[in-house]
Amino acid sequence: MRIDPIRISNQNKLVSDYRQMKDNVMEFFDYSPFSSFEQRVNDLKRRNFDRIGLTEVLHKINKEWSAPKSTLQSIERLKDTDSVVVVAGQQAGLLTGPMYTINKIISILQLAKQRESKQQIPVVPVFWIAGEDHDFDEINHIYLPEESRMRKYKVKQQGAGKSSVSHIGMDKEEVTIWLNQLFTQLEEAAYTNELYTSIMACLEQSRSYTDFFARLIFQLFPDEGLVLMDSAHPLVRELEKSYFVQLIEKQSLISSEVNKTLEKLKAYGYSVPLDVDENSANLFYHRDNERVLLMRNSENNWVGKQNEVVLSTKELIRIAENKPELLSNNVVTRPLMQELLFPTLAFVGGPGEISYWSALKPVFESFNIKMPPVLPRLSFTYIDRKVEKVLERFDLSIEPVVNHGLENYKHEWLKSKSEPPIQDLADQLKKAIETAHAPIRDLAQEIRSDIGELAEKNLDYLYKDVEFIEGRIIKAVEEKYKRELRELDYIQLTLRPDGFQERTWNPLPFINKYGLDFIKATTNYECSFSEEHYLVYL
Repeated sequence: MRIDPIRISNQNKLVSDYRQMKDNVMEFFDYSPFSSFEQRVNDLKRRNFDRIGLTEVLHKINKEWSAPKSTLQSIERLKDTDSVVVVAGQQAGLLTGPMYTINKIISILQLAKQRESKQQIPVVPVFWIAGEDHDFDEINHIYLPEESRMRKYKVKQQGAGKSSVSHIGMDKEEVTIWLNQLFTQLEEAAYTNELYTSIMACLEQSRSYTDFFARLIFQLFPDEGLVLMDSAHPLVRELEKSYFVQLIEKQSLISSEVNKTLEKLKAYGYSVPLDVDENSANLFYHRDNERVLLMRNSENNWVGKQNEVVLSTKELIRIAENKPELLSNNVVTRPLMQELLFPTLAFVGGPGEISYWSALKPVFESFNIKMPPVLPRLSFTYIDRKVEKVLERFDLSIEPVVNHGLENYKHEWLKSKSEPPIQDLADQLKKAIETAHAPIRDLAQEIRSDIGELAEKNLDYLYKDVEFIEGRIIKAVEEKYKRELRELDYIQLTLRPDGFQERTWNPLPFINKYGLDFIKATTNYECSFSEEHYLVYL
């Protein structure tokens, strides 16, 4: 297996400037992304963490998922007052969700190993499962390749509503039907039976989609000491209750300052996908198994958008102290809660996460702490042998294909197969017809306006006849080069299916074909976090 770095074009402006550590964007962060770990370790030494409470909770949660020995050993290491963590997070996607979830985990495993070697202290990789997220439609499907497109396969479970994903009871019958459908689409390979058996065993032991996700992740990463954290777990809420109280008390300051920061980012030309105003509470309240985003109204009460919840500040604080499981964080307060619970050496995020973290410095400042270093996650495109061979046959360089796809190339390649190109001939014929037809149009218009209109329609009919024969010739050329066009479609589908591979592809087809070795090999390869993207040749 070979792994090569490449450059990425047309990046998000904020992320591109952040990678280059430009002054305009660095003022929104407390640390540079690649070179401030020593300072961060020293800063963490001045803070206190409930390490005993945290490790007890992590032990209980991870044991519920039959965590491997390496994970339990990692949790024990957190009792060491010198130990730190590197964190990434994601929703609990089906069969792990898109490939970027796996890439995030590979990122924190690599970063933990690199920094432990450099800093000479225990560094524990922690993956924060956003189990409180309630958008089931975002996670209830995967895409698999089918001919020249990616087809969506969706679990047909009904009635999820706005419940947190960790609280949705899994319809195992529907998930089993869905899994069987997926495996009928996969090509039978050496690993197929073992893979199916392993997934079904995880499903059998799971009550929720978060359980299913966690058990599968441990199957993929059994020896790396990865620690999982379900942010929706009641035991985690107990650890968070005093912080919820402080968030309630500081709501006005947090929302006001984040709103000002967003305006400043906008003035610099940065687009941040975050919607915060001075009335945003940045907390959810769980009512009748649904998650309600709270706002502050003119009476300073905490209310839902439809007034389905109305709470005074005293009532909300009482809930935080006595029933913290009824509260959860939103995108603004989750990073802070993560930081308050863990001695975080670094947070690893994707482009969207880096963008919204740029607005969150005042959230951390409200608690008199610093935002941790934020590192761009490692990004990979996996290339199978068939794709590599087709690229060689067409003498295609892979970097522009990954960045831009093949639509333009395919069009020009097909155009070159008729000489002179049929499109050029058709255009020339239309121009000749228009020139020859002009006198009769002019005469018709002079005689009577309706006859002039008829002449214009006649010209359109002549154009359509040209377009008809043009289309038939193009179709004949496509049929002649059907095999080559199918190969180009396969490259496009594999390397850039409506964007980067990692945003659409699920790891299932790769694991089915190559087993887990490619994940282990990618994890063990030392990547530089300063590189924008990597090509992994399987």
